[in-house]
Amino acid sequence: MKLWPPPMVSPDRAGRVIGYARVSTPDQKLDHQLDLLKRIQCNMIFFDHGVSGGKGNRQGLNKALDELRNGDLLVVYKLDRLGRSVLHLTDLINRFDEEGIHLCSLTEGIDTTTSGGKLIFHIFAAVAEFHRDLIRENTRNGLKAARVRGKKLGRPRKLTGRQVESAYIQMVHESLNVHQIASRFEVSSSTLVRGFQREGFVYTKAK
Repeated sequence: MKLWPPPMVSPDRAGRVIGYARVSTPDQKLDHQLDLLKRIQCNMIFFDHGVSGGKGNRQGLNKALDELRNGDLLVVYKLDRLGRSVLHLTDLINRFDEEGIHLCSLTEGIDTTTSGGKLIFHIFAAVAEFHRDLIRENTRNGLKAARVRGKKLGRPRKLTGRQVESAYIQMVHESLNVHQIASRFEVSSSTLVRGFQREGFVYTKAK
């Protein structure tokens, strides 16, 4: 696989070069990614071993994000090392743009230290807004359908329709599972799932 030569090796480059590597399962090796990051003389390298890219909360990634400062460059082997969730990935890239942090993917030719590479920030910002519009539209449609069906009699519900809507948006936007979201609202997972079903939101149990 061709690696695009990163320009960050220049000694007069402002800011630090920080590498991040990840593999999804414990039996996979980090060696190849780490060797490449060392070869381009990263100042610091963080990694996650055996952690899915679908998880937004990762120890190694969190440390890398805490370390990054304005003018720094984050280098990854591929973009999917940062995350497989489109919303999570776009949020990270938009955050980098706002904080003056550059991003380089060694195998995909993305390097925001170049004038052409800066276009990636605008593309991901547009994608993020598109996804949020879809979530808002689906949410409105779900609430409308729920109102048409009418309210069911019974004991008071632990979650209002607005709370269920907020929980659904958080779960999709932050790539969290139903257990994590339920704990935020201090209800059981089954209560939250029933709320999704009641309000017309699509929920598929993770395998």
